Amino acid sequence: MALITANWNPLGEAFYRKTELYVMSWNLRDGLKDCLVAAAPYGGPIALLREPVRRSPSARPQLEIYSASGVVIASFPWKSGPVIQLGWTVSDELLCIQEDGSVLIYDLFGSFKRHFSMGQEVVQSQALEAKVFHSPYGTGVAIVTGSFRFTLATNISDLKLRRLPAVPGLQGLPSCWSVLTQDRQTKVLLVIGMELYILDNTSCTAVCAPGLSPQSGNVVHMCVSFSYKYLALFTDTGHVWMGYSNLQDKLSQADTKVRTPPKQMVWCRRSKSQQPAVVMMWDRLLLVVGQCNDIIQFPLESQCVCVGELDGVRIISATNQELLQEVPLVCQDIFKIASMAPGALLLEAHREYEKSSQKADEYLREIKEQNMLGEAVRQCVEAAGHEYDPNTQKSLLRAASFGKCFLTDFSPEHFVSTCRELRVLNAVRENSVGLPLTHTQFKQITLQVLIDRLVYRQMYQLAIEICRYLKIPDYQGVSRVLKHWAACKVQQKDLSDEAIARAVCLKVGDSPGVSYSHIASKAYECGRTELAIKLLDSEARSGEQVPLLLKMKRSQLALSKAVESGDTDLVYTVVSYLKNEMNRGDFFMTLRNQPVALSLYRQFCKLQEQETLRDLYNQDDDHQELANYYVSASYREKRLDSRLSLLQSAVDEFNKAKNDFAAKATEDEMRLLRFQKKLDDEKGAGLLGMSLQATMETLLVLGLYKQTDQLYRDFKVPDKRYWWLKLKALAEKEEWDELEKFSKSKKSPIGYLAFVEVCMKRNNKYEAKKYVSRVTPEQKVKGHLAISDLEGAADAAIERRNESEITTVMARCSATDRLLMERLHRAKLSIAKK
Repeated sequence: MALITANWNPLGEAFYRKTELYVMSWNLRDGLKDCLVAAAPYGGPIALLREPVRRSPSARPQLEIYSASGVVIASFPWKSGPVIQLGWTVSDELLCIQEDGSVLIYDLFGSFKRHFSMGQEVVQSQALEAKVFHSPYGTGVAIVTGSFRFTLATNISDLKLRRLPAVPGLQGLPSCWSVLTQDRQTKVLLVIGMELYILDNTSCTAVCAPGLSPQSGNVVHMCVSFSYKYLALFTDTGHVWMGYSNLQDKLSQADTKVRTPPKQMVWCRRSKSQQPAVVMMWDRLLLVVGQCNDIIQFPLESQCVCVGELDGVRIISATNQELLQEVPLVCQDIFKIASMAPGALLLEAHREYEKSSQKADEYLREIKEQNMLGEAVRQCVEAAGHEYDPNTQKSLLRAASFGKCFLTDFSPEHFVSTCRELRVLNAVRENSVGLPLTHTQFKQITLQVLIDRLVYRQMYQLAIEICRYLKIPDYQGVSRVLKHWAACKVQQKDLSDEAIARAVCLKVGDSPGVSYSHIASKAYECGRTELAIKLLDSEARSGEQVPLLLKMKRSQLALSKAVESGDTDLVYTVVSYLKNEMNRGDFFMTLRNQPVALSLYRQFCKLQEQETLRDLYNQDDDHQELANYYVSASYREKRLDSRLSLLQSAVDEFNKAKNDFAAKATEDEMRLLRFQKKLDDEKGAGLLGMSLQATMETLLVLGLYKQTDQLYRDFKVPDKRYWWLKLKALAEKEEWDELEKFSKSKKSPIGYLAFVEVCMKRNNKYEAKKYVSRVTPEQKVKGHLAISDLEGAADAAIERRNESEITTVMARCSATDRLLMERLHRAKLSIAKK
């Protein structure tokens, strides 16, 4: 226990400790001297630009990217303009800000991704200073130009430049400045002499730090906390003012006795901190200043860089890297000398138990008497999460495991999850991986982000093992990692397409959530079209295959895949694409090789593109369909000559197709149209466009009987059809004389019962009786019944000795027709006897 607390340094009520994270793997001959350094938070990578100010025109600075443990990731000569600032985005992309305001973005492996400019004003007046900051909106960049104006980009992924208002009286660079994020706004806090100003979108406001007396001197350095909640100011008299960044309240003020401005000033605090503190670094000295008057001093052997973290400060030197942080309260309770906290007693009890000492029972009894065993276990588990040394973690977890054996209602979830998380953290903290995350940082960034960072570093095997160990669902874990691995695999230029496709299919298989089309798209972006096609063969979803094939100009293959899928919408999509991309002849020839696609396209053309449909039929020499097209087109024409021309074309095509019936029918249609046109001109009948039957009906209504007869003869209308038409027309017009004359013109092909029924429908019983006598014997009964002549119907039924007809007549008789009923009944009995 004394060994653990040996590096603790008291500061007021709290303790601060420095934990060695790594002995750096890099070999920097001159250390960090003459280097522009940027380290990403959350144990992120480190970027070094050696000698950013060129000593000669021919000299090129070297840009190097290392993991947090100093393992080289990328190194290349800097060939662009002078760099004034380096920084990292939230997704571990390197930002290189140049004097001309250009910001160049590189990935972790030194590959250029894109660039943007901070505006024309910056290009003209040059950038003097720049800062990279992180806000809820993403990664931002702030620049001071040569005209002493500030320009901001709050989110480089959605670039919107803001030029902040001018500061009155500013004739040079401010003494110091920093970016604040408050109330969903990004502001700049700057110092001119003893005056503080806040710049926002619309105004420049003078402010003052509460409790900072004029005797404290001019502010020469400032820093904001990791969360932008706190602010620290350093004056030229050596005083440090600490308070809230909104400048509403003061936390403390201390005298460092050092008047030289520090090279770096970083907040060192954690959530639920007992003693928020500020770390200040000079060439050979590092001070930790808290709310109390105490100050912790650490001598420095070489030049260092401080990196602010969520729960501490990383101190990077040429030889090693340390984490300076406030000792968590639970660790203080357990490891503090002479501590009687439940966790401390449980840890001691476990140690005695391992020695087989009876003191273990005494310690346990003491904890149980206070009813604090559950709290003791919780403290040990929580403290294990805050410890960096695996041996200390194991001691605390074993003590917790020992204590929970004596609890009946203890929930193991927290214990198990902490064990699993620590195992993952210890794995990523390894020198070869170089992610020195604390448990607090891990909880903040979440497991998914950690896996993403491993994938981004191309540490796929470790990411997969973590996913499997923590039993993350495949679509969130292993499958997602495999997708990124495959996207990286297809970029390997030293392997053949066959080898890569085989490796990807073997490794990925049918893993859920992995899209072969996505992998193929990456291959195509790398210029490996054949590899992309091979990968697409493993894609089960045609809807994913086809768009990429079209993008790769493999239209024939795309059409085949679309047809195989059976998805008509997909086929239409490909056909529409081909139509726009290919000339007309090639397009039609392509469709001829795919009958399904051709059929679907014809259906489309019938509804949308009639002219294209005609061209298709012409291309295929399909005379039958072409004739049908001309017939359909004729109905859309208003002018008779155009319609007749189209119908004549249809006749020619029907003849070519050897469809004599259709050709004759079309010729008849043309004759009818000419006949209708003639009558329209002579009589104004409005017949054009009517069918043959409608034309005859209209002529009969108009009383044009001769013309009707002419149509009857010319078009060989069936007799029955013609008689029915004329019968109904004459009855409706109530031309009974004409009807009687018509009935005597020749023997009716439809019989005379029809005449009776038509007359009765017009309620003309008198006329109907004229035709009853002419009805055939088989229909006599129906005829008499139609005119309600029961006597006649009875005579006809008895005469025919038809039992069913007699029954029908009897059903029509009423109660008053007793004599008729008796007669019918006798006739029925007579028929039955025989």
